[in-house]
Amino acid sequence: MMVPAVLLLLGALTAVLAPRLLARAEWTEREPVVALWAWQCVVGSVLLCFALSMLLSAAAAWQAVRGRLFAPAPRGVVDAYALGAAGGLWATGTALVLAGGGLWTGAMLAREVMRARSRRRAQDAELLLRAPLLPGEEAAGARLVVLEGERPDSWWLPGPTPQLVVTTAALGRLKGSQLDAVLAHEQGHAAARHDWLLHCSRALSGGFPQVPVFAAFEAEMHRLVELAADDVASRRYGRLTIALALVGLNEDRGVFGPCPAPQAHVPQRVRRLLSAAPRLPAVRRMRLTALATLAPAIPLLVAFGPGLSTLA
Repeated sequence: MMVPAVLLLLGALTAVLAPRLLARAEWTEREPVVALWAWQCVVGSVLLCFALSMLLSAAAAWQAVRGRLFAPAPRGVVDAYALGAAGGLWATGTALVLAGGGLWTGAMLAREVMRARSRRRAQDAELLLRAPLLPGEEAAGARLVVLEGERPDSWWLPGPTPQLVVTTAALGRLKGSQLDAVLAHEQGHAAARHDWLLHCSRALSGGFPQVPVFAAFEAEMHRLVELAADDVASRRYGRLTIALALVGLNEDRGVFGPCPAPQAHVPQRVRRLLSAAPRLPAVRRMRLTALATLAPAIPLLVAFGPGLSTLA
């Protein structure tokens, strides 16, 4: 029964320490895509720790689970985990609590997906009301929709056919290739399926608000996906173009004032684009990516270590 306990401890330590380590990292703004991968690996590692601990605890508590889980394994592998010697109430309680957490996570994710679909249907209905289709016009497929509006605005509608919606005031404000840069920014969101990252982060933070890694995961996803999409647009149209587009769309909202309240991340994005900090060397990017990938590999090594050492 040592392995399930070690996995629980490892998951708890990762959930507490990993957000602090990533928050201190200075490279995340320069490499948001690598940072996104690192956060996914950390969260995946925490979930994997708890899932593996649940399986091994259930195997220790119930012979039927143990028989199915270790059915193809030699007898020596089962003995290496010492599951039958220390089952009891601790193993039963741990398995039930972790199983309940897994079901709750699935329920939160399903709720978030249903809410997102409901929001998309409401947005589609509003869009159709404000911009009705002309005779013979297709109901889907347009990647850019223009709405009459006095306020410069643009937003992205994720889904099977992602769309960028802009107002006429935004068209009047955006100059040159700025509109193309905004479109490239939103296409970056769509290509990388950032909407699913946001759904997962909201589901985890909403279901487990007291877990530091999940709360930080949601906050960082909202920030990093915007930085990653900014980089997609800047590589095609230049940093200055997308920075000016951000200023044009947001300068009337008070976000650049002395006391910016909503969308306070916009000035930070503009400063980042104008500072033009160079990317990390390719070798360091690969090293960081490989190091992040090791995070979910550690619980796998802990879980399979006793069995592999027996077979060796």
